[in-house]
Amino acid sequence: MEPVGDSRSYSTMVCPSCQHAWFHRACIQEQAMRAGIYCFQCPLCRDRDWFLRDMVTMGIRIPFRKPTWEDNNAYASLRIRHDRCDASSCLYPRGRERAEREGPWQLLLCSSCAAQGTHRRCSF
Repeated sequence: MEPVGDSRSYSTMVCPSCQHAWFHRACIQEQAMRAGIYCFQCPLCRDRDWFLRDMVTMGIRIPFRKPTWEDNNAYASLRIRHDRCDASSCLYPRGRERAEREGPWQLLLCSSCAAQGTHRRCSF
């Protein structure tokens, strides 16, 4: 691919918002196809409003759909809450994989990452 350079032409574009990001038309079209209307933005300054409007004006096709990286449910695991006691010795009679909404058997998750947790009673 040819260098983008610093002058506008049919094959090169500049971000209307930051005026620092230069793109090949083909590259920005590919980004638009992958990002869709909801996530398409300038890769440098992340402006959406000016960028989206000007790219449409310049003939970039932006599909009205969610981004392709969400198509295969790749982030589904991020919506699942940690649900087991990770204490070295779990004291709950019903087991590590069970918890109650309140009380001594409530599952307390790590306040930083929520990737680990223990029953309230198992924490002491």
